[in-house]
Amino acid sequence: MQIDRLIRVIRERGNPSALGLDTRVEYVPAAFARPHIEAGGPADAVRAFNFALLDGLRDLIPCVKVQAAYYERMGLPGLSCMYDTVAEARRLGYVVILDAKRGDIGATAAAYSEAYLASDAPLAADFLTVNPYLGSDGVTPFVDDCRTSGRGIFVLVKTSNPSSGEFQDLTVGDGRALFEHVGAKVGEWGADLIGSEGYSSVGAVVGATYPEQGARLRRRMPHTFFLLPGYGAQGASTKALAGCFDASGGGAVVAASRSLICAHRRAGTDDFVSAARDEALRMRAELNTALGQ
Repeated sequence: MQIDRLIRVIRERGNPSALGLDTRVEYVPAAFARPHIEAGGPADAVRAFNFALLDGLRDLIPCVKVQAAYYERMGLPGLSCMYDTVAEARRLGYVVILDAKRGDIGATAAAYSEAYLASDAPLAADFLTVNPYLGSDGVTPFVDDCRTSGRGIFVLVKTSNPSSGEFQDLTVGDGRALFEHVGAKVGEWGADLIGSEGYSSVGAVVGATYPEQGARLRRRMPHTFFLLPGYGAQGASTKALAGCFDASGGGAVVAASRSLICAHRRAGTDDFVSAARDEALRMRAELNTALGQ
């Protein structure tokens, strides 16, 4: 199961973080990008940038989160770049999360799942983010494919964006917030997919920008692995995130995108790989200190 592999590679690297490849061509140093743009266009520059980062960080970072929107915006060349980026990350041994937030009625959800999670998926990733707003029949096709392929999903529970509370924090039914009801369903969907490391293939997206809510969910979801977006550029700190992890400092992975892929801008250098490594080392140390590791 990929959830067991994710936990083990985090342990091996001593680093519960994910490299978020939310890459825009504007983030690529101009001198590096120019020959690739001239030869093949912006998507070629993004591909080369991603490949260099993947190679340069593979000894430090266990996991990659590829945000589909940044590739779809470049059209067919961008989709080709996304496919190649996912394939290269998997080749280099990363666990790959495709952040595409798919979700639809049952038949369409099944088609999405066939594309990304099925055993013979043509766009295979190790994990896919899923939107549960349509209810169980929009999620169970993904869960079914997780059962047969060993891959996994991260279901949106409490997202990191500022307006997430407009719906997710509404009090519903028995007095719990809507995000807590969704969290309970995530636990149900994944109850029979718990691996040898004690966590289910059905995980939860929990915004790092809402650590108190994350800590509440952690107490109620002992077998659900958390994907924690919102670190760095969105303002979440590692110290506040400790409650989203389990008592052993496991059970979650923190996604960092711009803080890593744009580290060279803050450092005032075109050496984006070295700058990203420096930031990855700083982030790892900060996370381990916060988790008492």
